[in-house]
Amino acid sequence: MSQTNPTQLPAHKLAAEIAAKRLSPVDVVEAFLEQIKAKEPKLQAFIEVYADDARLAAQGAERAIRSGHAVGPLHGVPVALKDLIELEGKVTTGGCEVWRKRVSQCTATLAKRMIAQGMIVLGKTHTVEFAMGGWGTNTRLGTPWNPWDLQRPRTPGGSSSGSGVAVAAGLAPWAIGTDTGGSVRLPASWCGITGLKTTAGRISTYGVLPLSPTLDTPGPMARSVEDAALLYAVLQGPDPLDLRTQALPYTDPMPQLKRGVKGLRLARLPESERAFASPEVLAAYDASVEQLAKLGAEIVDIQLPFPFADVAELNLRIMAAEGYALLHELIDDESAPLDPHVRPRIAAGRNISAKAYLEALQKRNERKLQFAAAFDGIDALLTPTTMTTAVPVDEVDQTKAPAHFTRFGNFLDLTGVALPNGFDSQGLPTSLQILCRSYDEALALRIGWAYQNATDWHLRRPPA
Repeated sequence: MSQTNPTQLPAHKLAAEIAAKRLSPVDVVEAFLEQIKAKEPKLQAFIEVYADDARLAAQGAERAIRSGHAVGPLHGVPVALKDLIELEGKVTTGGCEVWRKRVSQCTATLAKRMIAQGMIVLGKTHTVEFAMGGWGTNTRLGTPWNPWDLQRPRTPGGSSSGSGVAVAAGLAPWAIGTDTGGSVRLPASWCGITGLKTTAGRISTYGVLPLSPTLDTPGPMARSVEDAALLYAVLQGPDPLDLRTQALPYTDPMPQLKRGVKGLRLARLPESERAFASPEVLAAYDASVEQLAKLGAEIVDIQLPFPFADVAELNLRIMAAEGYALLHELIDDESAPLDPHVRPRIAAGRNISAKAYLEALQKRNERKLQFAAAFDGIDALLTPTTMTTAVPVDEVDQTKAPAHFTRFGNFLDLTGVALPNGFDSQGLPTSLQILCRSYDEALALRIGWAYQNATDWHLRRPPA
């Protein structure tokens, strides 16, 4: 057996070690459970840990693999799930105290696909209540602690806050998040990991608690692009329980992952948008663009037909209207113990008329066409992921959103990768966002892999 510490390995190497029988799934799961036991009291990434179930699954995986009955290359690899993902018989709270005893009646399709591959669920990770918030805070059920600063609580990013912290801190090799306005990419940025925002319809949302069905997209959160691609390959595909997935064929991202970026045309951030990012974030961003140019990409300028901020109100209008339609009974119940920052965001949907909502959808279609014309002949748009590095929690302005660069992708239904690209003077990670056309996940991952293959930012780990 290998003497390697399983919690230090990226998921693809962990899978290879297990498949080669150099690591036992039992030892792997135990190593992660020990990490959780040691770090969870401070980090609070998980709302529930399935220690006994995970150990049982690991024992079964070990027997299957040793007897030549492995069900796939990921058999025995652990994973963590955002607390929006239904598992039959388990509690799914959606970050809401009112739902603290809400037992799921079904299992999400994406969870079934991972379990069918022999993956082992370690537990559920914290989320912003109803997934409606980018800072990662939850005043009722707890805010995970960003592991890059163990002295002062900083924003972990949301709404997939616990998944970001769990992966960054080595409590899980990878995890599932969801992204409605940046909720995979924001925690990926502030926690120094890699996150893939998928196109709506690529991964089934059946069994995923909804916030905005128009914009909701599940996606992998991992320590590297290669890991994210591997997990995305498992999660995607047609599902009879989700109509939007049925028209899309399965597309394996792995064959083109390592083809490099030579000859690709990548657009840099327009000058008018640079003022929204801090100097240190911009410095890391510029270095990333330069690195991709050195790898053979052609860096070009793009004239956007509208600024990033122009989509903010429209994106929020869709989210609030759909969120309120789904959650109005709880939102309107003043006695319900809801997060005081989340309730008004969704309650705003109460005053959005059908006319205003449909106008937002129409304008979205118009903006998509305008962007497509401006994007003609370009393979990806490069931006910072967040405007700053992680903010102290006690300095957060909850009336503002940190999603300036991310919600653009949701509104236009683009796909995107967020990946670490440096550190600021305080030792906090910065992040690069690679935005590609709808359904171009394989290309976004390919560009991200080329960058990570030439740099080592994704190999850095938070302080112990």
